[in-house]
Amino acid sequence: MRTGSWQDWKKRSSKQGKVTMVKTVAVIGAGVSGLASIKCCLDEGLEPTCFERSDGIGGLWRFTESTEEGRASIYHSVFTNSCKEMMCFPDFPFPEEFPNYMHNSKLQEYIQLYAKHFNLVKYIKFKTLVSKIRKRPDYPVSGQWEVVIEKDGKVESVVFDAVMICSGHHVYPNIPTNSFPGIEKFKGRVFHSRDYKGPEKFKGKKVLVIGLGNSGCDIAVELSATASQVYLSSRSGSWVMSRVWDNGYPWDMVVISRFETFLRNTLPTAISDWLYVKQMNRWFKHENYGLMPLNRTSRKEPVFNDDLPSRIACGTVVVKPNVKEFRETSAIFQDGTAQEGLDYVIFATGYSFAYPFMEDESIIKCRNDQVTLYKSIVPPLLEKPTLAVIGLVQSLGAAIPTADLQARWAVRVFKGLCKLPPQSSMMDDIDEKMGKKLKWYGQSDTIQTDYIVYMDELASSIGVKPNIPVLFLTDPKLALQVYFGPCSPYQFRLSGPGKWDGARDAILTQWDRTLKATRTRAVKGDQNSFPLFSMLKILALPLLLFAIFMMFN
Repeated sequence: MRTGSWQDWKKRSSKQGKVTMVKTVAVIGAGVSGLASIKCCLDEGLEPTCFERSDGIGGLWRFTESTEEGRASIYHSVFTNSCKEMMCFPDFPFPEEFPNYMHNSKLQEYIQLYAKHFNLVKYIKFKTLVSKIRKRPDYPVSGQWEVVIEKDGKVESVVFDAVMICSGHHVYPNIPTNSFPGIEKFKGRVFHSRDYKGPEKFKGKKVLVIGLGNSGCDIAVELSATASQVYLSSRSGSWVMSRVWDNGYPWDMVVISRFETFLRNTLPTAISDWLYVKQMNRWFKHENYGLMPLNRTSRKEPVFNDDLPSRIACGTVVVKPNVKEFRETSAIFQDGTAQEGLDYVIFATGYSFAYPFMEDESIIKCRNDQVTLYKSIVPPLLEKPTLAVIGLVQSLGAAIPTADLQARWAVRVFKGLCKLPPQSSMMDDIDEKMGKKLKWYGQSDTIQTDYIVYMDELASSIGVKPNIPVLFLTDPKLALQVYFGPCSPYQFRLSGPGKWDGARDAILTQWDRTLKATRTRAVKGDQNSFPLFSMLKILALPLLLFAIFMMFN
C-alpha cells in the first residue's frame, strides 16, 4: 500500500536499489499492445504468459456483433485514421496490396498475420479472466506480483516477476449524465457509442449525437444516410481533417515528419500557432460549418472524417452547441434553440480509465485519482519497477508503433538495461510534461502527447533513435527520407537493440507501397514515388518564415 502524501513522495530522492532479476512476465490482454509486449519479451529472452478474456486476438480491432463486458467495442464501419506505412509494427510492414486506410476487418487480418509470423499465439491463454493483481508480501525485495486468474469456473493464483498491462483505454464508457439536466426524463433511447454497431434500426428516426470526436462524427455521418435527421452537439468544437491530403497523399505521411516537428517546436509561438490554424483550415473554413474549436491553437487531437463537411452542407447533419437540458422528447441547447421529437440520444463522450483487477489501483492512479506514469508507462512510486502500462497514450501518431516502442523500453527497464532516475526526478518529469500538456492540449491530465518527441525520448533511452547527422554523412539517400519524409515506424528499427535488417529498404520503398494501393489503373504522368517537390512546396511557407526569424535573431 502507498503511504504518505504525494508531496511526501516528491521530497524523497532515494536511489534505485539493486536490479531485480526478471524472467517471467504476465501480459494482460492480447490486443496490439499485448502482442507487441509478448514479442518484446521474447526478443529479450524473457518468458511471457498472456491472459486474454475473449477467445481471440486483436483487442479493440476484433469486431463482435454485440458488446462484451470488459472488452473494447467498435462499430462495423470503423476504418483506420492512420495509413498502413505509419501504423505497422516496425519490423513487419503491411502487404503492399493492402489499402492505405483499412476497414477494421482488414487490420484484424494483418494482426493475425503478425501473430502467426512471430509465433505469438502459443503464449496466450484465451478465455482467461484476470480478476486480481497484487504485490507479493516480499515485493520490496523480489518485485514479484501475484496474478489471480479465472477460467472455466476455476480460480488460480500465479506468481510473476513482472506485469505488463495491455488492457487498453476504450473499455469503460464515460456518460456524464450529471452535466445534462433532465436526461432522466427523456423518453427516447439513450446509450453510449460503445453500444453502437450499425445504422439499420435508426431508419426514419431523429438522432442526437453528443460529442465531436472521431466516434461521434463517424456515427453522425453514417446515420445521416438512414435517419430522418441527425444533430451533432459539441461543447467546444474540433478541427476536422481528411485522410487524403495534398495531391492525394495520406495525411500522416505528409504531416508527421521530423522536419515539421522541428519547425513547430522552434518557431515563435505566434508564428507556429498561425501556421497551425492555417493548416487546419486549408480544407474548409471551420467557422462556416460551426466546427471551429473554442481554443483554435490547442493541439488537441483533430477529428478525421472525409464526409462530415459535405453532410453538413447537404443538411443531413446539423451541428448544435452543447445541450443545456433535456425534456421528455426534446433537447434545449445553450444558444436557446430547441429540437423536438428526438428518438435517440447517443453519447460519444469517450472513456474513463479503470483497472478493476488491480488490488491497489492507487499504484497507477497515485495522484488525485489520476493516472500518473513516468514516460506514460511506469508507476513512479513502486519500490521495484516491475509493472508497466502499455498503450495508455494518444497522439497524431499510430497506436501500434507507439505500443511497440513502449514495450521495448519497459522490458529493458525490467532487465535493468534502462535505468530509472530517483523517484523525485521521475515526479518532476511528470510535472514538467503536465505543464506542457496544459499549454498544447488545454488540459494537464490528458494522455495525449507529441508523437515524434515522445517516440524519440523512448528511443534515446533504448539506444535506437536515428542519428540524423551521421546518416547525412554516411547514407544521405536514407537521411533525406528519415528527416524530411514521414516518420514511419521503421526508423526505430534501423540500429541498436532490436535492429531489423529490412528497416532501411522499408523506408526507401514506403512510397512505392503507398502508391501501389491507389494506382490501380495505368495512366501517363509523373511516376516519381517520393513526392519530394510536393513536400518542399508544402514546407515553403514555414521555411520562409523560419529564415526570416533567424535573420532577426
